[in-house]
Amino acid sequence: MEFDPTRPKWTQIADVIRQRIASGEYPVNHLLSETRIEQEFGVARVTVRKVTRALREEGLIVTTHGMGSFVTAQPPKP
Repeated sequence: MEFDPTRPKWTQIADVIRQRIASGEYPVNHLLSETRIEQEFGVARVTVRKVTRALREEGLIVTTHGMGSFVTAQPPKP
């Protein structure tokens, strides 16, 4: 992925993951691996944690200590 230098990397990665959740590529209960995100996008763990925090605050994922972050069921679009 080529990053837009005018926007923080974590927001761009969050956009990609939001899109994958919305399209069903990442279905309900899909594990979002921090290690895989790090490797796929070539970013540091701190950047990945910003991504997961934002998605958690939006209610798109839930994080369980010791287990990881999982996609949550999404309400239907109006």
